[in-house]
Amino acid sequence: MEWQVSTIVTGIDGSDGSNRAAERAVAIARHWNARLLLVTVVRTPEGWWGIGGAPPSPEALSAALVEGHQKVLAETEGQLDLDGIDYQTVEELGDPVSRLIAVCEINEADVLVVGRRGAGLAERVILGSVADRLCHLASCPVLVVP
Repeated sequence: MEWQVSTIVTGIDGSDGSNRAAERAVAIARHWNARLLLVTVVRTPEGWWGIGGAPPSPEALSAALVEGHQKVLAETEGQLDLDGIDYQTVEELGDPVSRLIAVCEINEADVLVVGRRGAGLAERVILGSVADRLCHLASCPVLVVP
């Protein structure tokens, strides 16, 4: 049985690692003439207002999240050669691992492409890397780009 790639999902977060992963995902999409989903996931910023502070208004939180998504997507799109590629951007809110897995399952992805490192050191120590967790939980092959 030959592997046919028709849908590729790549997680982007603005880091160098995710930019390299997106470049590799574009190359795979170009080779296979496949659809590419550029997915950015913003984790809900619980506690970002500080200890004892008041949480932001729903409007302020929503505006900050939308701005974060748009900035990451615009920067990544601007750095990639997407001419001739069937692609779309996807904005998700929540845990990056669960949201990327959901996007892969909903879109019947043939491969998920992610960077090896994107999260900060503290998050990797506490939660483990997103790439590592995806390799264990995703239902499709995962390509981890260094």
